[in-house]
Amino acid sequence: MELSSPRFKALAVTLGFSLWFFIISTGLGLFSIEVFAIFVIIIIIITQIFARKLVKVLDAFAIINTKIFLSLLFLTVVSAYGILFKIVKVDLLRLKRQKDTYWLNVERLDNSNLLKQY
Repeated sequence: MELSSPRFKALAVTLGFSLWFFIISTGLGLFSIEVFAIFVIIIIIITQIFARKLVKVLDAFAIINTKIFLSLLFLTVVSAYGILFKIVKVDLLRLKRQKDTYWLNVERLDNSNLLKQY
């Protein structure tokens, strides 16, 4: 973002604000297309007009927005994998032996099946 033009930074911050507006208004059950369009248009106009004067502020907003969005995305992916592994009954830490997990039983491996590969 440091090498980007002020206009691009303003557009990125506008998209970030509109994303958060969409998430919050949908979560509260108050989302409407008309209000969302008016919000986006007002934010685009304000950020594009003051883009040159607010370069450092836009940069800070873009960095904060990116960190929050990526951390929420990471938490969502980790949670989804945790739920998926719980459903499929995969024990990644091998904490306890269970008959219904899909781990390889090392004690019952036959050495005749293991071949050297070069």
